[in-house]
Amino acid sequence: MKEAKKKVFWALFSLLLAGLSIWAVMSQSKTMSLTKLWASLREADPKWIFAAVLCMLGFIYFEGAALLVIVRASGYRQNQFSGLVYSASDIYFSAITPSASGGQPASAYFMMKDGIPAGVTTAALIVNLIMYTLAILVIGVLSVILDAHVFLNFKMFPSKVLIIAGLVVLTGLLFGFFMLLKHGRALFRVVNKIMVFLHKHHLLHHLEKKQKKLDKVVEDYESCVSVTAGKTKALVLAFIFNLIQRLSQILVSVMVYNAFYGPSKASVTVFVTQSMATIGSNCVPVPGAMGIADYLMLDGFKDILEAENAIHLEMMSRGISFYICIVISGLTTILGYLIFKNKGRVKDK
Repeated sequence: MKEAKKKVFWALFSLLLAGLSIWAVMSQSKTMSLTKLWASLREADPKWIFAAVLCMLGFIYFEGAALLVIVRASGYRQNQFSGLVYSASDIYFSAITPSASGGQPASAYFMMKDGIPAGVTTAALIVNLIMYTLAILVIGVLSVILDAHVFLNFKMFPSKVLIIAGLVVLTGLLFGFFMLLKHGRALFRVVNKIMVFLHKHHLLHHLEKKQKKLDKVVEDYESCVSVTAGKTKALVLAFIFNLIQRLSQILVSVMVYNAFYGPSKASVTVFVTQSMATIGSNCVPVPGAMGIADYLMLDGFKDILEAENAIHLEMMSRGISFYICIVISGLTTILGYLIFKNKGRVKDK
């Protein structure tokens, strides 16, 4: 009951935050309205709008494809629909919880309902999170290569600070994940010694309970190592799918820009701007980065277009890449729940 109330709270809070974000963006324009947005959409080049929608759908599809590669490498031959449900549930719940990884428990629920043991599920999600983080960092490096000057166009505070903080957080997470994979047992032994030391000095209570939780983490770590050992091809493919997934989301803004202004050198600037906005929004624990992502996109786009046009581009891009994506992911999650609810959960091997 407590967990259900928490989910309802975050769902309602996310709706409120979404409404406030849209209002905050539209309030910066004297002429913008939903009616005018719809009218301008009808005047846009349909093939680029269609491409934007395909990119948004690719964002959902390729995360599922990456997870399927990992679980299939472990001997579980789930179908494409299962992959879509794993991905859609992750995207949907990540958007309504204050953590970028908030959707992983939902993915884990569906994966275990689909016959994948808990240890393999945990391992697959950890590995995929590593590939996801690495993909964002690679795109960040690519963006700097394409046009490093775009970063200078952002305001120092909060935009540049958020982008730098995002890079630091992502790099730290990636380093932590790799350390966990390479030297996990040594790290766990150190953590256990620290816990014992704190307990002896009456700074940590319920030591046995916390040690049991640590043992569970060690178990998941060992599962992760066993899944990834000798699976280089699968890991590379999982990384490629994660890279395509992140590129798909970022390219939505480029496609929308092309729909209204046609492809040009500025399309590359839009790509770099959106990439940096994505990196910056990763360091703030806000559901779906709502408000943060919107601000960073607007700040960047205003150096490419006039203020009114920048607002227009931001709302159109964000509408497709986030809000419509969340609706589709939510509906897919509900459909997955109706199909999977009668499947038996398997025990970890």
